[in-house]
Amino acid sequence: MENHEKISITTKNLASGNCQVKFFIEDEAKPQYGYLLVNGPKPVGEIIDEIKQRMERRKNASLNMNPFFPVQPMAEDHNFYLYSA
Repeated sequence: MENHEKISITTKNLASGNCQVKFFIEDEAKPQYGYLLVNGPKPVGEIIDEIKQRMERRKNASLNMNPFFPVQPMAEDHNFYLYSA
């Protein structure tokens, strides 16, 4: 099963040298938006790949909630925030 959502981003350079990325995931079933903090400016393709990887990690972490097979909890990612639109 493939993901057919479209990700659009806007970036803002911060005084710290980091870059704040606001992204929108245009999915008919579950539209979402969020923020990602990256170290310095990056190409758009790299940013979108990083968003996809972090979303996949979050999805996998939520699937691993089996009480009979405990998995170490994933550390919170304070540079990635995701919300329902």
